[in-house]
Amino acid sequence: MEPNNSLIAKYNVAAPRYTSYPTVPFWESDVFSSAAWGQRLKASYAEKKDDGISLYVHLPFCENLCTYCGCNTRITKNHRVEIPYISYILQEWEMYKILIDEDVIISEIHLGGGTPTFFEPANLQRLILGLLDGAVVKDGASFSFEAHPANTTKEHLLTLYNLGFRRLSLGIQDFDPNVQFLINRHQTVGDVQRVMDVAREIGYTSINFDLIYGLPLQTQNTVRDTIEKSLLMSPDRISFYSYAHVPWIKPGQRRFTEQDLPVGEAKLALYILGKQMIERKGYMDIGMDHFAQPEDALFKAALSGSLHRNFMGYADRYTPVLIGLGVSSISDAWSSFAQNVKKVEDYYKMLDEGRLPLIKGHLLHEEDEVLRRYILDMMCKGKVELKAEFSLNDAIVGRLRPLEGDGLVEFSNGNIHATQIGKSFLRNICMAFDQRLQLSKGKEQVFSQAI
Repeated sequence: MEPNNSLIAKYNVAAPRYTSYPTVPFWESDVFSSAAWGQRLKASYAEKKDDGISLYVHLPFCENLCTYCGCNTRITKNHRVEIPYISYILQEWEMYKILIDEDVIISEIHLGGGTPTFFEPANLQRLILGLLDGAVVKDGASFSFEAHPANTTKEHLLTLYNLGFRRLSLGIQDFDPNVQFLINRHQTVGDVQRVMDVAREIGYTSINFDLIYGLPLQTQNTVRDTIEKSLLMSPDRISFYSYAHVPWIKPGQRRFTEQDLPVGEAKLALYILGKQMIERKGYMDIGMDHFAQPEDALFKAALSGSLHRNFMGYADRYTPVLIGLGVSSISDAWSSFAQNVKKVEDYYKMLDEGRLPLIKGHLLHEEDEVLRRYILDMMCKGKVELKAEFSLNDAIVGRLRPLEGDGLVEFSNGNIHATQIGKSFLRNICMAFDQRLQLSKGKEQVFSQAI
């Protein structure tokens, strides 16, 4: 069963992507402090140290601006920026190791951006060796990086493989030349196939394709062609994201206009088409936007109930601490969040002053933690078990009743389940649990459309 037009019209509203709760616009940064963040981080890691730390490293540099992109980037062709930036990353990491004051166990490393493969392989090696210096790598650790197919070399792949990396994510988005022109993202099927072949030969065990629906000039024919070409290469995972049009935040998106974009029914039709094509090839829909083959760790985590979601997206494991290094990175100690400054110059200045380069954060209350668990369970498991005597349960159920009437959720023995149709509206379902969003209704739009 697929959503009908009336559901599409009703639920195509501004909605968070729920990589956290509370979402970043509702953080109480006015009562946040680096000292309080440090205390909670230290306590969280000490409590569950054996689970290890996840490290996210933001490498913001790109040679060209992709106009669809909502990430924090710095556009430059000057590669002399690489070594200074890595030096400051390692300086920040040393500050965190001193703060934690425990043996450092690393469970995950993910290099994101920006374009991590902007960096020379030798400099990426310097970065990773610096992160691992004095640390213990947990058995079964997962190391991954994002790559641009057009500039990823065999040397990149070999260097990172020899450092323990087994996963890579290729940013493709769309193969249609007209779409690529408007979004300023250029790579050919040959570029992608070349990287795939070399990575498989070297020994990479999990390769993800990032695809986007809702881009300018996309049609069912262009999306079908992109997905057909992608499926022929048989990636282990596919992320099929909804394009987030937020030109008031990202002016680069004004290279095209709203008239160029598929919206509403037309946009959801692209999602349904892609989802059906991907699932027919044996991929499992493991959560919002993400599909995995049965042999992949993400698929197995979804089946076992160990799937997790954080600022890096879906993960096959939970760690009590996620530390984000680099400009704009976000860290998570479960009971608290912290985000770094967004400008490279500010980042360097604060580290030179001996300060963690934080710009804002949030210390979760008891209510926040319960709601965070509810939203996380819905995003990862498609179901929520309401905590007994939680004060907001009745309000949540009341907000979900209209969604039940529309066939998006079902109630059973104190549990709330997303239906098959409801899985296309997970962001809308989670909004019913989002107390801070409910209290802000009527204020300025800060999120992209749900569909």
